[in-house]
Amino acid sequence: MIMKKILLPALTLLAGYFFSGCNKLAEDDSNIYQYVLPPGATVSDAAPLCGSIKGTMLSGKTYTIGCDVYINRGDTLIIQPGVTINVTNSSGIIVRGALISLGTQSKPNYFTVPGLTKNTTPGIPLAKDSAHTGWWKGIIGDTSCTMMILKWTHIDFAGAAYGNVAGPAVEQSASTSFDILFQNPKGYFILEDSWLYGGTDDCIRVSSGKIHVFRNTFEKCGGTGGDIVNVKGGTIGTMAYNFFIGTAYNGQKASNKGQAVGAPQTNIVMYNSTFVNGGIQVIPGQRGSTIDFEQGAAGAFYNNVAINCRVGYRVVNNPVADTVHLTYGYNYQYGDSLDITDQFFTFGPVCTKPQSTDLPNPYSYLPAGWNYNTPASGSYNGTAAIQQLNPQFVNYPVPNNITPWAISSIGNYNFHLQPTSPLIGKGYTGIQAYTVVPIDPVYGATEVTPAGADLGCYQTNGRGNQH
Repeated sequence: MIMKKILLPALTLLAGYFFSGCNKLAEDDSNIYQYVLPPGATVSDAAPLCGSIKGTMLSGKTYTIGCDVYINRGDTLIIQPGVTINVTNSSGIIVRGALISLGTQSKPNYFTVPGLTKNTTPGIPLAKDSAHTGWWKGIIGDTSCTMMILKWTHIDFAGAAYGNVAGPAVEQSASTSFDILFQNPKGYFILEDSWLYGGTDDCIRVSSGKIHVFRNTFEKCGGTGGDIVNVKGGTIGTMAYNFFIGTAYNGQKASNKGQAVGAPQTNIVMYNSTFVNGGIQVIPGQRGSTIDFEQGAAGAFYNNVAINCRVGYRVVNNPVADTVHLTYGYNYQYGDSLDITDQFFTFGPVCTKPQSTDLPNPYSYLPAGWNYNTPASGSYNGTAAIQQLNPQFVNYPVPNNITPWAISSIGNYNFHLQPTSPLIGKGYTGIQAYTVVPIDPVYGATEVTPAGADLGCYQTNGRGNQH
């Protein structure tokens, strides 16, 4: 089912007009459904790939990338299920045309570095963790990239600097080092059921575009100072059912900064994501560690779960988010200690308004008269919120017997909900996805999973995140 608009409570007529304009944009792009990519030759796995590539990588094969490869304008690379792509020599994949990775649950695709394995040791220093070395440049979308579609795809150990050739080739600096970059306001970025591990800066940067980011897992992303899914001016769409652990800064961030002439205002709907031990590099008061709306971004965020994240959900007042066209509620926060609970809500440059639908109810521990938008209100004592409403994960220590930010890997933990979890049935199902991409098994989103009745990315009915 394709949902063409957002249905949110308490929106003004002006807000309704704004969202209607964006809906028209989605409808005008319906011709993408009839788009058929030109056929291409089979990509050979006989030798390391360098330079221009296009065509089809065949299921079950292993390919090696030996230097930067380019998918040129008008060309397409399709990757069938069960393909492994080993990247060597700090290479990158520059996409000027279209990239489509069609992994499946039983046969996922892998972009990785040969010889490296994940390190799940708690407390390993960033400088000694191969997840944050930056072994290859990642997937780099040029401004001409029409579509980047990644389904059931693992992307590991990226984050190398683009360098003096690849950087300028996509209008970026040589020092840029995102795992994935997308920057075409008319193009589609679709990431479904995928798993990203490691990085040195933003894991995903969308400078502008139409997005669908559903049911993904992000582990040890952000390195020493990056957001995970960081979208900028002119980006519209939905992020839902994503799982984040051990992030440097925010898991999901929306900003209208850098909006191009003629591009729409950034408008992102976010729901049912889970953030664990976020904000490893955050200094409270300076950045966020879960969800962040700022600098003119509009949208919504509902049904999210934050466990031991250094700073609570952020609606930023400096520069201000588009709070007239931003709604939120039914979000949950848990903290082992006062260091965490007294940062659930902050004041001054952050203007996140506590909602009575949140769990635990903020008004059960915030002092009478506390004003979320007045610096003179000062801080509050979050003692009453410490260890309240244990989420009851199937297998994860809450409260934690070590510093929570020492755990940045999933390992053998299981973050699904036990049958007695207080998060079950507490979600708001009235929030709808903002769908601006086609629905198609190859050339679009496979599914737009509606908002769930349970808080977080794992649903007791089996929907949501499948990892």
